[in-house]
Amino acid sequence: MTTSAKTLDPEELRGFVADVLDVDQESVTDDAHFVAELGVDSLKALEVLVALERKYQIKISEDEVRDMTTFAEVRDLVQGKLVTV
Repeated sequence: MTTSAKTLDPEELRGFVADVLDVDQESVTDDAHFVAELGVDSLKALEVLVALERKYQIKISEDEVRDMTTFAEVRDLVQGKLVTV
């Protein structure tokens, strides 16, 4: 299956992000701030970046990473990348 044919499942993505962050999936709400509420540091953010790029076969720029402060932003970014691949 190619990435362009892949449909993003938001709950699968939420679980994936929670696993990478090593937090409960329920903690990864749409508007929970990664740094302030989930304790994400720059190293953990890099782990999320690499994991998302590998899983979804997308490329995320450093500027885009800075904009990923909540799950909703991550979801929207990944969905946008999947549509354009």
